[in-house]
Amino acid sequence: MTTTQLIAEIHRKKSFLCIGLDVDLQKIPKHLLETDDPIFEFNKAIIDTTHHLAVAYKPNTAFYEAYGIKGWRALEKTIQYLNTNHPEIFTIADAKRGDIGNTSSMYAKAFFEDLAFDSVTVAPYMGKDSVEPFLAFEGKHTILLALTSNEGAYDFQTKLIDNKEVYKHVLETSKGWKNSENLMYVVGATKASFLGEIRKIIPESFLLVPGVGAQGGNLQDVCNYGMTKDVGLLINSSRGIIYASNQENFASAAAEKAAELQTQMAEILAQ
Repeated sequence: MTTTQLIAEIHRKKSFLCIGLDVDLQKIPKHLLETDDPIFEFNKAIIDTTHHLAVAYKPNTAFYEAYGIKGWRALEKTIQYLNTNHPEIFTIADAKRGDIGNTSSMYAKAFFEDLAFDSVTVAPYMGKDSVEPFLAFEGKHTILLALTSNEGAYDFQTKLIDNKEVYKHVLETSKGWKNSENLMYVVGATKASFLGEIRKIIPESFLLVPGVGAQGGNLQDVCNYGMTKDVGLLINSSRGIIYASNQENFASAAAEKAAELQTQMAEILAQ
């Protein structure tokens, strides 16, 4: 999916909501555990009731890898279901990969070719030659960790080097990498006050913003500081939507929570 297509979909749905599919078998409704593939059945139900409210879905691969080959197959089935039935949806593999060049090429091949995701999250710590293999895939996006929502982000990301925070070095340096037009960036919603400075460096790039809801991020603050003329934001909510209920009404409860966010987003876009 191109950025232009993503922007069109945002305006069509009046939404820039991304739903995180982070499936924990300890939290899903008990009746699903009786099915052959409870992870996929859970995801399918969530997708079926929320796809008209969201423009993106983001499975965090840890929640699939933890269940071995069955989990990986559930991830494969989930992305195939999305690509077949809802090709307008932007898909994000939240894998946080990044390694030396030939290894990164294989990671990229796994997510972009084998699983056919539109994008993948990547850690920048190993630098250019660990990220450019992802950027080499035409029509795909690499979402670089810039300033994350967790408390430990302050351990490194905001430290000063030559009187400039590390995350700013990451942003500025990445702009010079080959095919950098295919970059998006992760900026946590709990760091909304930093978005003004971030937009000075990457004024038009799309930002994936986790942390609204369960982690305490505020949607309006993120939009005030981070929105561009083309919106430029994908706001992710995971637990706050998919675990709205652990009863048989879980999918409709998830849709209600997604609709609450979509309504707020529609109001913001109207402004």
